[in-house]
Amino acid sequence: MKEKNIKIRVAIIGCGRISEKHFVAIDDHSSDMELVAICDNNPAVLDNYQKKYNVRSFALLENLLEEIKLDLVILCTPSGHHSAQAIMASNHGVHVMTEKPMATRWHDGIAMVKACDQNNTRLFVVKQNRHNKTLQLLKRAIKEKRFGRIYMVNINVFWTRPQEYYDSDDWRGTWELDGGAFMNQASHYVDLVDWLIGPVDSIQAITSTLARDIEVEDTGVLNIKWRNGALGSMNVTMLTFPKNYEGSITIIGEKGTVKVSGIAVNEIEKWEFLEPMDYDAEVADASYETTSVYGFGHSAYYKNIINTLKGLEKPQTDGREGLKSLEILIAAYRSARDGRSVSLPLEY
Repeated sequence: MKEKNIKIRVAIIGCGRISEKHFVAIDDHSSDMELVAICDNNPAVLDNYQKKYNVRSFALLENLLEEIKLDLVILCTPSGHHSAQAIMASNHGVHVMTEKPMATRWHDGIAMVKACDQNNTRLFVVKQNRHNKTLQLLKRAIKEKRFGRIYMVNINVFWTRPQEYYDSDDWRGTWELDGGAFMNQASHYVDLVDWLIGPVDSIQAITSTLARDIEVEDTGVLNIKWRNGALGSMNVTMLTFPKNYEGSITIIGEKGTVKVSGIAVNEIEKWEFLEPMDYDAEVADASYETTSVYGFGHSAYYKNIINTLKGLEKPQTDGREGLKSLEILIAAYRSARDGRSVSLPLEY
């Protein structure tokens, strides 16, 4: 446990597009956190960020861990590297925060959790969308059972990723390091499947690579049956013309219907329940304008990390919580590959 008045020493591993959200979040919490090092295998990128933040820079994570005293590493690297890097950091007694998805293989995710357990280090998996005010209100309504019995759930992710996006790095669009539209771009929406509705009973998926020159899918559909009996679907494509169009969730229940839409679940489009509550007045102000599919939840997410490391709170999304969405993703890919329904839980 970190002493309450000592700053948490952190390093960012991988200085790609998502790392910007983490640099900003660290700066937002500068009274509690200190960026002490960065790591990237691209010399030009590394030099640029080293000059910008005036911290030590490393091409190799192992060298950073050997030379710098750290409390926490933040993994913004390609997803297929997360497991090995998390285990390496944990073996050095360093806590780990990893971007989504936590891994691209089920056994890699399990190995990350086991390593951190054995080393008595924390493993955090970034789920910043949970902090969107729109989804916070929806989560509250579900916890208070305002829907009654939930009958049907529909999730849509209609975005676009041009071929240039995949061509920008050789790891993009690969099975080993990236994963497809479900695993990479729609990962935070897969998280809503369990976090909002509950444990999944079975999954049936169909995926296709329709227009992009990549190993993985650019389009897919997913049928879901939850253990509570609810049925639902998830529709994902990275081929929407001409730009990102919708990231939404619709819930239809016995006593309520809600749709949270926008390009990134940032607008409450419909909010109707049999029994009104006082916080329904907050719905109109919860929606916000955005052009970013990442949302604005990273800084709020960091607050829980800081308080957890200081012993003030419990982690909201630890490694085991991260495994829930990884399990759904792996089940979906197995279903699409084998042409059959896949039941959960997967084998442990």
